[in-house]
Amino acid sequence: MIPIKPIGSHPAKAPRAVTPAEAATAFLKPGVLSLSALPPLSLYVHIPWCVKKCPYCDFNSHEAKDGFPEEEYLNALRTDLENALPLIWGRTIYTIFIGGGTPSLLSAAGLDRLLSDIRTLLPLDGRAEITMEANPGTFEAEKFKSYRASGINRLSIGIQSFNARHLKALGRIHDDREAHRAVEIAHANFDNFNLDLMYALPSQTLEEASADVQTAISMAPPHLSLYHLTLEPNTYFAKYPPAIPDDDASAEMQDMIDAATAAAGYQHYEVSAYAQPKRQARHNINYWEFGDYLGIGAGAHSKLSFPHRIVRQARYKQPKAYLEYMQTGSAVQEEVEIGRAELGFEFMLNTLRLQNGFEPNLFAERTGLTLNAIEKPLNIAENKGLLYRDHQIIKPTALGLRFLNDLQQMFLTD
Repeated sequence: MIPIKPIGSHPAKAPRAVTPAEAATAFLKPGVLSLSALPPLSLYVHIPWCVKKCPYCDFNSHEAKDGFPEEEYLNALRTDLENALPLIWGRTIYTIFIGGGTPSLLSAAGLDRLLSDIRTLLPLDGRAEITMEANPGTFEAEKFKSYRASGINRLSIGIQSFNARHLKALGRIHDDREAHRAVEIAHANFDNFNLDLMYALPSQTLEEASADVQTAISMAPPHLSLYHLTLEPNTYFAKYPPAIPDDDASAEMQDMIDAATAAAGYQHYEVSAYAQPKRQARHNINYWEFGDYLGIGAGAHSKLSFPHRIVRQARYKQPKAYLEYMQTGSAVQEEVEIGRAELGFEFMLNTLRLQNGFEPNLFAERTGLTLNAIEKPLNIAENKGLLYRDHQIIKPTALGLRFLNDLQQMFLTD
C-alpha cells in the first residue's frame, strides 16, 4: 500500500487534514493505472453499538450499557457523508448496507432520518437494495413496519441458531422463541431478507446442525448465510476457547449444508452464501466482484476507484474518537493507494470466493491491468487443479474452494 495521508494522534494536535475536495483533485491526476470505467458504487453505514458483546465477535461493536448518543451519531454520519461527496461526485449508489453492531437499536425516527439524509445527498438507483442488519432480541413489530416504510427493503437477521443451548453458549440476547418471532415479523413486512446461521458451535452435533438448517429452510428465507464458527483473535472465545467440533465433524456439517440447501432450491453462489433464484445479495456481490464502496461511521472502510488509482480508507474505530474527529472535520484515520503489485491479489482475494468465478475481462475493468499481471499464479493454480479457466470464465474448482486460503495466497507478490 502507498500511504497518502499522515495520521494524527489527536484532533487538537493533528496536522491539517487534506480536505475531500483537495483529495479528489489529487486522485484525478494521472497515476499508475488507467481504468476504462469506474465500477458500481455501494454505501456502507456502520452503527457500532449493541446490547451485549458476543464472545465470538471481532467486529467493531461496543456495548450500549446506558443507551447511545443517537442524535449526535446521526449528525456525525451526515457530516461524514457530506465530507466524502467530492470523492464520489456524480456517481450513483446501487446498494446500501447498514451494519453493526446492532443497527436495529436505532429508533424508527432515527432510521428514517438516516435514510432521508442519504437520499438528500446521494443519487440512488431506482432499484437500490437497502439492507439493514437486525438482532432478533431487538425485534418490535411496529418499529420494523416503520423501517420498511422508511425505505429498508431487505433485512439480514442474526439468528445464529434456533437451539436454546447453543444461543446461550454464543452469548446471544435472544432465545429460540424470539428467533422464530423475528422471522415471522420479517415475513410480514419484507419480501427479501437473509438469515445468518452459524455451525460447528460449541459441543454441536451433526444432528443439531442439521436441525438448525432444516428449521431455517422451513421458514423459506430468500437468502441464507451459513458461517463456520471461528475463534477470532482478541475475542473472549480466543482467550477461553470452548470445545468445538473437529475438522472432520465440521466438514460433515458443510456437506450436510450443501446437500440440504441444494435440495431446497438454494444456489450456493459464494463461500458462505446461499440464495433462492435471483435473490443473491447484490451488496455483497459488489464487494466480491471488486466493486467500489464508501463506508461511513466508526471503523467503516472504503474502497474507491478513480481513473488512475484505487484508494482505501478507514475511519477511527472507537465511537468516541470517531465523534471527536468528526467535530474537527474528518474521521478518516488511514488513507492508502493500492499499488499495482497488490491489485492482482486484492482482486483475486474477493472474486475467488464466488462459486461461478468471474469473466476474464472483469480483471482489466476493475484493476486497470491485463491478465498477464497474474498469468504465472493462474497457470500454477490451474496445474494444481485448484482453478478452472477458459476464454469465458475463471473460477475455483471444488478442490480450490476446499483449500481457498491456499489458492488466494498464490496471488500474493513478494
